[in-house]
Amino acid sequence: MSRGRLRVYLGAAPGVGKTYAMLCEGHRALERGRDVVVGLAETHGRARTAALLEGMEVIPLRSVTYRGATFGELDTEAVIARAPRVALIDELAHTNVPGSRNARRWQDVDEILQAGIDVISTVNVQHLESVNDVVEEITGVPQRETVPDEVVRRADQVELVDMSPEALRRRMAHGNVYAPGTVDAALSNYFRVGNLTALRELALLWVAGKVDDQLDRYRTDHGIAVTWEARERVVVALTGGPEGATLVRRAARIAARTKGADLLAVHVTSADGPAGADPAALAVQRTLVEDMGGTYHQVTGEDVSRALLDFARGVNATQLVLGASRRGRLAQLLSRGVGLETIARSGTIDVHMITHDEARRGRRRPVRSRAALTRTRRLIGWGMAAAGLPGLVLALSPFRDVLSLPSEILLFLCLTVAVALAGGMWPAITTAVGGSLLLNWFFTTPVGEFTISDPENLFALVVFVLVAAAVSTIVDIAARRTREAARAGADAELLSTLAGHVLRGQAAVPSLLERTRETFGLTSVTLLERLPEATRAPEERSDPQAWRIVATSGGTPSTCPGRSDTDVVIDDDLVMAVRGGPLDAADRTVLEAFAAETAVALRQERLREAAERARPLAEADRMRTALLAAVSHDLRSPLASARIAVESLGSTDVVWSEDDRAELLATAKESLERLDRLVANLLDMSRLQAGVLGAIPRPVALEEVVPRAVDDLGPLRDRIEGDVSVELPEVLADPALLERVLVNLMSNAVRYSPPGEPVLISASRHGAHLEIRVTDRGPGIPPEAHDRVFQPFQRLGDRDNHSGVGLGLALSRGLTEAMGGTLVPEETPGGGLTMVVTLPVRSGAVTS
Repeated sequence: MSRGRLRVYLGAAPGVGKTYAMLCEGHRALERGRDVVVGLAETHGRARTAALLEGMEVIPLRSVTYRGATFGELDTEAVIARAPRVALIDELAHTNVPGSRNARRWQDVDEILQAGIDVISTVNVQHLESVNDVVEEITGVPQRETVPDEVVRRADQVELVDMSPEALRRRMAHGNVYAPGTVDAALSNYFRVGNLTALRELALLWVAGKVDDQLDRYRTDHGIAVTWEARERVVVALTGGPEGATLVRRAARIAARTKGADLLAVHVTSADGPAGADPAALAVQRTLVEDMGGTYHQVTGEDVSRALLDFARGVNATQLVLGASRRGRLAQLLSRGVGLETIARSGTIDVHMITHDEARRGRRRPVRSRAALTRTRRLIGWGMAAAGLPGLVLALSPFRDVLSLPSEILLFLCLTVAVALAGGMWPAITTAVGGSLLLNWFFTTPVGEFTISDPENLFALVVFVLVAAAVSTIVDIAARRTREAARAGADAELLSTLAGHVLRGQAAVPSLLERTRETFGLTSVTLLERLPEATRAPEERSDPQAWRIVATSGGTPSTCPGRSDTDVVIDDDLVMAVRGGPLDAADRTVLEAFAAETAVALRQERLREAAERARPLAEADRMRTALLAAVSHDLRSPLASARIAVESLGSTDVVWSEDDRAELLATAKESLERLDRLVANLLDMSRLQAGVLGAIPRPVALEEVVPRAVDDLGPLRDRIEGDVSVELPEVLADPALLERVLVNLMSNAVRYSPPGEPVLISASRHGAHLEIRVTDRGPGIPPEAHDRVFQPFQRLGDRDNHSGVGLGLALSRGLTEAMGGTLVPEETPGGGLTMVVTLPVRSGAVTS
């Protein structure tokens, strides 16, 4: 049986019309004669959406009981047993009630797809796992229900249900999304224009990425190698040379001319040995690319030009940026170079050749060690040559009449190869030349002279010298390559260790400096920063007054670059200075990579510090804005009521009866009391935010605090039922603050409880803590909103717009935590909400 096809309607926010679009598509499928059922559709009380269910077969939901309450969930088995052609299943990211067949609805959908049934579903962008944290930063609301991106990316079709923020807000204002009582809170919080615009952009970008994946897959499946200019992609080639920054900035400007263009940087390394690029320069250029909003890539290839074009065509690039050649005129005459080869092969890709200051100045080759072998091996080679030549002559002298000249030449050749293997090229060539002279003197007629009577013997000696020189050269090259490969392997392992160091979160500047010092066996490593007032004159390198120490590791730090054994210039203002002896060129290259990584770590630390400093300011600004909005909206009604009542009492045009005067006074008093409560909440919330609201915990008996809190409720006290035992131990709390918390919680519970349903307050001990529970039988709060209700200015589920500024629960949690306790919501078995205040029991209290 073939797997069913998945179609997903993706929206930027609730209310854009995903469920409506899903049901409309279901009706169109019915009209085409397809067998369609509704597995689950959440109408959220929207009349136009609910009307679309008429005429469609709806699979009954499966009842699941959890904590005394009954919930309806998708009946996966019933849908599979019904075996329709298409099933409509809403809210792909939904978390099923514990005890269900699967933990997540997308897992239910996957089972239905495996059964060969096509599924049409919906999801909001905030529920995608990859952008979940971004959405929380934008909206301030955590999303606990998520779906892996891969689940949606595997969908055969993803269709964006788009709506402008202004249109969505109009829909909400008309009551087409949420109940009228919640519209104001939603519009002033989650559904602000800025939030909706950002969410819309996230949804558009995610769908664009999905379209890119589909296009790449289509081109791969159909073997299409030519570039399709569906979207501008600019690739810049980097060599690690000094012109890199110029090329990156020019490519970024080219990409910026087209809205939505991509910037990609690529570095091609040679496949046959270590590259000559400067790792530190590449690291700096990579950072610059990422700062410009681009991505960095590294590929390997024998032919640089072909590797560049293969990469560009692979990413469907439209433009390629190269730097003008740094080779001299003679080198350009001998070969065309990478730039001209790339232009000749580019095809439909536009190639930009960018001039720069380093053009035609010649390439700076990497410094290589002169000796391929160690000093010990070279000494052994010279020793073998010095001892082997006379020894071989002495050994062959008795057999002069027995052995022919070719045999003697072969034995001397064996000695030359042995010397080459042990000591390298120069001892071997010396052995070859010395051996030829000894062969000429002792074994070639006439013996005892350097003349050769037989031309064939002369030819044999010349060939002997050439073969010996060739063998020794090959051995030397092999030894050099082996040494370079070993060094490259060691460097790669070291850089891999550095990368792991960073990935494990140990990339703090002091940690990196200590790692650098240990790696190279240095006495001290210091990161220096030029002071802003420094003049950047050359003599400042040796002036400690022009530099400050950012971080150091090891012994006595260098106070300026000029007083160190080695220094690595990271940028105009940062230098890594080390002590402990000079480093060779290869070690310096790796040191530059460490220095570049240290600079990146320093920058990240400073960005984090700046973000931490800005966060309280942003929070204060958000709080100030919300306070102003609250004052303008929620304080106006009680102010107006009190003012009208007072003005009416003061009017001389109307003669008020005693009952009328009493009613007006009661209205003024009630409005002023409400104003007093609101202002007190606002002030306390401000003190909590500023950290100046002090709590003085002391032993407190609940039987003293709870009755006072109930009395403070006034007429609402009759709705409270208490079950607080006098045998409970004392808790550590501030009596006034605890009373305030209980008043807020009980008044909130009464407001949301159905008429005639009492609110229960109870308490019980659990080890070293005591729990106070305020339980109601109201509509409750969805689990995903449990944390959100404690944010200031949240009024989930309010039935009117005159209930206050939404500070009660936020203030209650803040006051509880100030006393060293916690406040968490729980679902009431059978329906409703229970607020649980946990406080520490007084030390030494007897366990009952």
